Amino acid sequence: MGLPLRITFKDNDYVYQIVDSKSINQNTTEIELLLNGEKVELIRDIKLVWKQKDGQQELDSELVQALGRSVSLRLRM
Repeated sequence: MGLPLRITFKDNDYVYQIVDSKSINQNTTEIELLLNGEKVELIRDIKLVWKQKDGQQELDSELVQALGRSVSLRLRM
């Protein structure tokens, strides 16, 4: 796990960590994050839209998209 990263979305601050950044490359379609201490899995579909994989905590779809974009830009996906 890497350093904690921050994102501000709709005037709220979120802290997240990428669980295994070494396994992520340009062809990666699934990423696993720890968002405020809770495990969240994201999937990128054919249209390059990030969606949340089934999980306990249902997140705002715009927040999921912002998290996916943030990771994509940081790791050049």
